[in-house]
Amino acid sequence: MKDLKDLLPVESVRLDVRAADWRAAIAVAGRLMVETGVTTEEYTREMVANVEENGPYIVIAPGVAFAHARPSPAVLTTGMSWVRLAEPVEFGHESNDPVTLVVALAAQDSAAHTSAMAALARLLGDPATAAALATAPTPEALHAVLAGERAESGPEAPEPPASAEPPASAEPLASAGPSASAESSATAPSPGAPEPSSFPEPSPDSSPEASAAEPRAASLHKILTVCGNGVGTSLFLKNTLEQVLDRWGWSRFVTVEATDTISAKGKASEAVALFTSREIARTLGDVGRPVKVVQDFTSTAEVDSVLRDTYDV
Repeated sequence: MKDLKDLLPVESVRLDVRAADWRAAIAVAGRLMVETGVTTEEYTREMVANVEENGPYIVIAPGVAFAHARPSPAVLTTGMSWVRLAEPVEFGHESNDPVTLVVALAAQDSAAHTSAMAALARLLGDPATAAALATAPTPEALHAVLAGERAESGPEAPEPPASAEPPASAEPLASAGPSASAESSATAPSPGAPEPSSFPEPSPDSSPEASAAEPRAASLHKILTVCGNGVGTSLFLKNTLEQVLDRWGWSRFVTVEATDTISAKGKASEAVALFTSREIARTLGDVGRPVKVVQDFTSTAEVDSVLRDTYDV
């Protein structure tokens, strides 16, 4: 599994690029991947078509667009590019426009780049590191930040819910759960322990028998993170959600799966909720499970709030 620094070499970084509009911005990112042997020119057209068909859901955070398309023959090897714009451009996103950074991904499958996406999500979610990336004077300096050659110093994380307990259907493992916290959350007052009725019932198919010896097998709840293709923005959101679940101590009870819109409709019955962008939520429509909108896929504070709303804690 490749690291971020391997998928995003210095040669794939361009700073202070001028682009007339969002199509031109994606074209620059696509051209970099062509020049480094990652894709053919057809993939750039596929990235543009993805936005035309699914809307500007690729704008995952304020000022940040994550351009990508489905794995296809136009992808020669998994890789990325990074384009920092001299002037911001509009992608048409309701809350995250205008865009000053376009990160492009070409993936041969949905697995090879997962660790790189986790690393990138953490970097962009840390204000100090994001600021360093925004002001790096050269591609080499920016690559050094991406490679972790700078100490991260993000804000204090939100506290988990007071008396945080696992979902009710995981009660057999409650003794292995986290200890109670009496402090208030950084984003919301700490609620008391949730009532069993506050948790949605998972699908029977997604509820294997609990076993104290196998805590991961007893992960009774599933949350789907959804994007147009299942290989890009949904992985960003998955990584952010997993950070919050880890902080709460709920990771053994709630699993997260990144998927695309078509697969999500078939898998919705297995989940307690679907987390996605506003644009993809409109595409999904009514899937028989709550569809929760997240505006900033890199914000643990926002995802913490959405998760609290999902479980009414």
